[in-house]
Amino acid sequence: MIDYSHILKDAGLLAASAAGQVDAEDKIVDVGAGLVEGKMIVDVSAIEIDSTELYKISLQGCSSVGFTSTYTDLAVLELGPAAAIGGDVDSTVGRYELDFRTEKNGTKYRYLREYCAISGTVATGINFSAYLAKH
Repeated sequence: MIDYSHILKDAGLLAASAAGQVDAEDKIVDVGAGLVEGKMIVDVSAIEIDSTELYKISLQGCSSVGFTSTYTDLAVLELGPAAAIGGDVDSTVGRYELDFRTEKNGTKYRYLREYCAISGTVATGINFSAYLAKH
């Protein structure tokens, strides 16, 4: 079961870097001041794989609600052609699960968002949704 308040990005095609949105608005989840460990689930329904595309899907944590300062990647998923991500297997559609914790190097980050950085020559891009889940 998915808790609506923990959806980080609803389905939709991205061809340029952007923060996750739900119902066309940037989505930030406040998980509280304590340590939280869980998973970010990424369901990819379409992905353009050519020779240069790289999709870096991150769960970012921040100490301020507006993501104006002191934010960092807490978990990262890189998708694309094997030449861009390493190995010899291109990324495909499907479900990806990333473990995370809201503490990094002694600092706790209570505000979370999904951010997708896209690079390379992109024609159609990537379509995915993302949400937080318990371990």
